Amino acid sequence: MVKGIRVYEHGGPEVLKWEDIEVGEPKDGEIRVKNKAIGLNFIDVYYRKGVYKPASMPFTPGMEAVGEVVAVGSGLTGRKIGDLVAYAGSPMGAYAEEQILPADKVVPVPSSMDPIVAASIMLKGMTAQFLLRRCFKVERGHTILVHAAAGGVGSLLCQWANALGATVIGTVSTNEKAAQAKEDGCHHVIMYKDEDFVSRVKDITSGKGVDVVYDSVGKDTFKGSLACLKSRGYMVSFGQSSGSPDPVPLSDLAPKSLFLTRPSMMQYNETRDELLECAGEVFANVASGVIKARVNHKYPLSRVADAHADLENRITSGSVVLLP
Repeated sequence: MVKGIRVYEHGGPEVLKWEDIEVGEPKDGEIRVKNKAIGLNFIDVYYRKGVYKPASMPFTPGMEAVGEVVAVGSGLTGRKIGDLVAYAGSPMGAYAEEQILPADKVVPVPSSMDPIVAASIMLKGMTAQFLLRRCFKVERGHTILVHAAAGGVGSLLCQWANALGATVIGTVSTNEKAAQAKEDGCHHVIMYKDEDFVSRVKDITSGKGVDVVYDSVGKDTFKGSLACLKSRGYMVSFGQSSGSPDPVPLSDLAPKSLFLTRPSMMQYNETRDELLECAGEVFANVASGVIKARVNHKYPLSRVADAHADLENRITSGSVVLLP
């Protein structure tokens, strides 16, 4: 038995229960991993609240971790006890001291990288990679709008897009987050509580609008985001921290011939090659300094309820890491 988090009913942070859980032994194609650091992501909140439905109840949340291989399933080659590996995405279950993982879902962590940094950047970094490099390919000369620019993904989007040569506009909620966004390469920072972001974007772009909006906020920003786009612009809705957006008639996209997508990392890393290429580019950009992981908050895994509450109340910035 090991310690971990179990959720028996959907609800607030109080439903996250710290208890003994059974892990079992790895089967063919599986490894058992002793977690060193676990990433906290907003998708964990969605599953806890029931916005997204887990395969079964009760369940152990968590979709990002770095750890040491402590057991290997029979017949498996390419993984050995003692390897440091990372994973992000499926299967869920990272909120535990140890977990079973399919060997083809993990990637080796460079020896030069701190496990805490790797755990903070796997899911968020690979999300930034597919959003900027594949979902809409950001290039020099593009102008982009990033909502929640000081958040875990937002921070990386700003840094990476700036390095790609784009003009970056970001929305934030506080002066502290505005300062961080500027440090991260945000050329124009909008305090959305004090200013109308649609009007500010139009001012900044001389009425032209932006090439792409990366919107993880959802309900509160969705319609405004569409209004910020230039003709043939891309609306990339990849989260809903404020709630699910209201339905949009297709006719709303017609006046500017807009593109709308609701992508998920799972579909962008369906193959082993895609996963390795995506993670490899993230690790390379960390090593070269293109992106810097902001591990602004660490919590013991046993206190993950506090971490969830702080994340939902927008008290956190950058990445949050849980330590078993």
